[in-house]
Amino acid sequence: MSRTSFIKRPSAGVTLIETLISVALFFMFATAIYVSYAQILDIITRTRLRSAAVEVGERELEIVRNLVYADVGVQGGIPTGKLVAQKNVSYGAALFQVNTYVRNIDDPYDGTLGGVPNDTAPADYKLVEIVVSCSACQNFFPITLTTRAAPKGLENSSNNGAIFVKVFDAGGLPISGANVSVVNSVASPTVSITDLTNVTGDLQLIDLPTSTSAYQIGVSKAGYSSEQTYPLGAAGNPNPAKPHATVATQQVTSISFAIDRLATLNVQTVDAFCAAVPNVSYSIAGQKLIGTDPDIVKYATTSVTDAAGLKSALLEWDTYAVSNIASSQDFTGANVQPSFTINPGGAYSFIWTFAPKDPLAVLINVMDQASSSVADADVTLTRGSFSQTITTGRHLITQTDWSGSQYTTIDGGIDTGSVPGQVTLADLGGSYSTSTQTLISNTFDLGTSTNVSFYALDWQGDAPAQTALKFQVAANNDSASWDFTGPDGTNTSYYTATGTLVAINLNNNRYVRYKAYFDSFDSMSTPHLDYVAIAYKSPCVPSGYAFFHGLSSGTYALTVAKPGFQTYTDSALSVSQNWKEQIITLTP
Repeated sequence: MSRTSFIKRPSAGVTLIETLISVALFFMFATAIYVSYAQILDIITRTRLRSAAVEVGERELEIVRNLVYADVGVQGGIPTGKLVAQKNVSYGAALFQVNTYVRNIDDPYDGTLGGVPNDTAPADYKLVEIVVSCSACQNFFPITLTTRAAPKGLENSSNNGAIFVKVFDAGGLPISGANVSVVNSVASPTVSITDLTNVTGDLQLIDLPTSTSAYQIGVSKAGYSSEQTYPLGAAGNPNPAKPHATVATQQVTSISFAIDRLATLNVQTVDAFCAAVPNVSYSIAGQKLIGTDPDIVKYATTSVTDAAGLKSALLEWDTYAVSNIASSQDFTGANVQPSFTINPGGAYSFIWTFAPKDPLAVLINVMDQASSSVADADVTLTRGSFSQTITTGRHLITQTDWSGSQYTTIDGGIDTGSVPGQVTLADLGGSYSTSTQTLISNTFDLGTSTNVSFYALDWQGDAPAQTALKFQVAANNDSASWDFTGPDGTNTSYYTATGTLVAINLNNNRYVRYKAYFDSFDSMSTPHLDYVAIAYKSPCVPSGYAFFHGLSSGTYALTVAKPGFQTYTDSALSVSQNWKEQIITLTP
């Protein structure tokens, strides 16, 4: 009897990588199929919606075709009739908005109103336009259907007139699709028309009832500025630059309007250290006039920045002026002049700087002949023994008092409180330490590291014989890495003369400290420090301004000097107000 042996072979398995690849491929194919299916559904849906919209529009046109000619018009419009200017129509699950426009057309075949020959019956026929839209439908574009309606009989001369509206932008180019509103509440029946300009920016309203200064016209468009007419003799604007329109018998009244895209203005109110100055009130006014004698500007308003010192507004193109009306803050400058121009569709970010109100302050605004700010001009105010120089475009970090631990660290041989506003070596029982003693200042936060530049390190004090006073400066962006260096950028050099330029390797840092070194080689002598200042600039330091505050009332001598310009002098600058601005124009 033979025996058969069966050997069990291992079955071929599927690895994890093969499984993942299979899943990925399946996912890709499934996604492609789903996307294709969704696109097909979207196309079918849009096709059905457009077909439904066309059906709705055709129904409206059929209504028009069944009206007698005299009734083809919009209720309250010109021509007046039985049609409704706007209504909602449900069709299946969709809700459509239907806008109806009816316009009298002056066909040039028999002349035009006011032309050659003069057509005394300009309403030759009516053009009916039906616009069907669906605001709740995704990716739906409005459908427009038009038809003409003509009278059966001959024309009769009309005692009515016409208004031709022209709408263009700031560059004089026509604006199509602008909304034009025409209202006459004294006509009988009253007139209320809402229509759109054509591709040439025109809207011609034919066969309007005559009326004197009674047609109120307004023009607007989404995202654009607006313009309108105004009544004569109204309170607040008795002599409008563009009064309500008059329509005379068989005459054309032409009126033009200029609108354009709105611009965005973002205002930020900060101090010189880029810290937000909240709730600043300011007024802003444009130059465009809507009335004369007296002049009435089109745009004038007051605004307040929020708790973060921010305010945004939409403005039309114009030249604007801003004024500070904050009761607790003094305006100290801006990254633009207080008078600035806004162009259509632009985006503007303005930084306006402020300081706590200080009695008797004067802001010197230095410009060139092109009205651009002039940086690095030395502005000096002098009166009696008082003299102060501020360089435009720079701000000073200053310290005159170190008492009450207004420092980071000091050595034991330093005295900050015995003499108010002065730092000396400590009296150690009738003598002073002869080893180097140091003081490290508090950290000064500039609020930004972008485009920060440091200038000179200044100080006031005295170093008698056998004593020395010197400094180092450190700056960083983490408020932790304090590597003090001297003017050559190394830790082996020191600032030993006031007014020495700060090393450029410290630029573009947000945090800064100084370190003062006090040396005495005679135990009976000590140097003393009264004042330290570090000059810097940043985006929050306006480039062409010098702000003086805490002044005494009186007459000052003013000098403004910069290489390349003629020195400006004024020996009779009166300072008697809590705040005033003096604009100085330098001549090359």
